[in-house]
Amino acid sequence: MKKLLTLFSLLFPMSAFAVDGVSVEAGNGNSADMMLAALQWDWQSRWFEAGAWHLGGYWEASVGSWRGKSAIGDNQRITDFGITPVFRYERDSASGISPYVEAAVGFHLISPTHIYANRKFGSSFQFGDHVGAGVRFGDKGEYDLGYRFQHLSNGGIRKPNQGINFNEIRFEYHF
Repeated sequence: MKKLLTLFSLLFPMSAFAVDGVSVEAGNGNSADMMLAALQWDWQSRWFEAGAWHLGGYWEASVGSWRGKSAIGDNQRITDFGITPVFRYERDSASGISPYVEAAVGFHLISPTHIYANRKFGSSFQFGDHVGAGVRFGDKGEYDLGYRFQHLSNGGIRKPNQGINFNEIRFEYHF
């Protein structure tokens, strides 16, 4: 665990003063529950502007925990550190509401590498991809409520590569 924390701090030496948002997520899937907290850094770029819609994005650095709850036993608690570039297609605010869809592929480090007796991940390094949808709202668009479907696996780098899927609800406060 100490090695994971050291590696995470070396890979992501971002200034806390530059943080644009904080979020929490909770979800479940494949006989496991998950919770995480994350920090977001906006890209400050807008691409493919079409009418009131544009493509933008942000970096997300997260730390979370998964808890196995399989009836077959050997349930574990996994710690997950991740960094993910997220692409978001978003509508400009209309009456304080901005719907969006997003997609991402990021990198995760997990420990240990199995969550219960028959779900093993093969390596600490995992790819984490997600698709999601939601809405930003509030006087300044400071609140964000969304849904994500996330899949994590090592992409066949090492066997076994059973992966895991989560359905997640996410809430963000944007500064």
